[in-house]
Amino acid sequence: VQLQASGGGLVQAGGSLRLSCAGSGRTFSSYGMAWFRQTPGKEREFVAGISWSGDSTGYADSVDGRFTIARDNAVKQVTLQMNSLRPEDTAVYYCAAAREGYYSRTLHPYKWWGQGTLVTVSS
Repeated sequence: VQLQASGGGLVQAGGSLRLSCAGSGRTFSSYGMAWFRQTPGKEREFVAGISWSGDSTGYADSVDGRFTIARDNAVKQVTLQMNSLRPEDTAVYYCAAAREGYYSRTLHPYKWWGQGTLVTVSS
C-alpha cells in the first residue's frame, strides 16, 4: 500500500481545510485508516481514525466536533475535513493504514504511512 497525503496549507484561525489521502493497492479497502499529526519536538499523535467499512470512527478529544474523517473505498481515498481551525492545530499531518480492519489510537498497528502534509493555522 502506498499513501499520498495532500491538501495542507496556510489558513487563518476559524477557517477550514480538507486533507486527502490517496491510496493504492488492491487491499486498501481492508485496512483501518487514520490521521496523525506531529509538531517539532513532540511525538506523533492520533487525530482521527476510521474502520475499513467506514462504520466506525474516532477522534482525539482536541478535534472532536471540528474534524470529520471519511473514506471512499471505490476511489481508495480517505479525507479529513477540518473546520474551526485553531493555531494549536498547526502540524504536519500524516495518513496511515493499519495492518487490520479497525483503526487504533496508537502508532503500533500502522504499517504504511503517507509523506505528510503541513497545516499552518495563523492567529
